[in-house]
Amino acid sequence: MKLINLAILFLMLFALSGCTSTGGPKDGEIDGSGDVVEDNSADSSGIEDASASGSDFGDGSEAQVIVGEGNDSQNQYLGDELNDPNSPLSNRVVYFEYDSSEVRPQDLVTLEAHAAYLAENPNVTVRLVGHTDERGSREYNLALGERRALSIRQILMLQGANINQFQVTSFGEERPDIDGEGEGVWQQNRRVELIY
Repeated sequence: MKLINLAILFLMLFALSGCTSTGGPKDGEIDGSGDVVEDNSADSSGIEDASASGSDFGDGSEAQVIVGEGNDSQNQYLGDELNDPNSPLSNRVVYFEYDSSEVRPQDLVTLEAHAAYLAENPNVTVRLVGHTDERGSREYNLALGERRALSIRQILMLQGANINQFQVTSFGEERPDIDGEGEGVWQQNRRVELIY
């Protein structure tokens, strides 16, 4: 039943999203945290166009995608809930299947907890960092990492978080969690990290 409600909320948000602009720095400029901002107004729906690293996620909104180091200490106080190992909030990594940005059903409970936390704490922000395994071109993997992070953002927003609480970053294949080859390694590298 929760999945049906989630699907209905997704469709409602999709229909109401309209054209939103972040109004942030332009392509190639440096934002307040010292990161270089990429232009992401191009469409990234096809493999050939993925080098544009666009963020047309089908929801009519634009995302600010940041490539590079950032200052993750923007949240000066985080509640004990985030640090409790028994809380679903302590799980801050969501894994993906090969060449997919679809969130797995087993991760929805964790994302519901993060969405509730963000909705209850509107001043808290989270950086969604998308990663891929090493297969595919650099450009394609940057776009895939972005799509993965945007899919997490979409689910969290459908459950009450505000778009202003997110920073979307993609490193593609550049920062593997585990070095090496083979499905066991690649599976650990296909992820989105939620960094508070």
